[in-house]
Amino acid sequence: MILLANSLTSPGVGTIFWSALIFGVFFLLLAKFAWKPILAAVKARDEMIKGSLESAEKAREEMLKLQSDNEAILKKAREERETILREAREIRDKLISEAKGQASDEASKLIEKARLAIESEKTKAMAEIRDQVASLSVAIASKLIGSELTKSGEQEKLINLYLNDIDLNKN
Repeated sequence: MILLANSLTSPGVGTIFWSALIFGVFFLLLAKFAWKPILAAVKARDEMIKGSLESAEKAREEMLKLQSDNEAILKKAREERETILREAREIRDKLISEAKGQASDEASKLIEKARLAIESEKTKAMAEIRDQVASLSVAIASKLIGSELTKSGEQEKLINLYLNDIDLNKN
């Protein structure tokens, strides 16, 4: 009972009427002037959030695409680097083998040239020795012939001796 007598728990009819009327007028004013701009602002914000989410999703997808592109580019660059290094090694090996071949050819040519020069010098030396031996033989023979022309058997021995000597020097 105490609760029924209290004015806070049981408002009067006039208070309810005026409160409802003020609420209704306030609601109509809000509906007519403020509700549309508030809804438009909320809708704009909602669209902005959706656009931001879509942009973020597109950016994420683009970043993933760029990552995969970067990985592909890196892979291709590595492959190209390996190809270039392999080609460089092949060229290096080829140049080394060509240089070795040229050096070997030049060495062979130099050896052959030296052998021919030695052979030529040997031939010249042998010819000079033969000339000297021949001139000495003629000088000795003329001295011997002058003193021993009388003995015919010794002359044949001497001639055979000289001929054998000449044959030994030629070989």
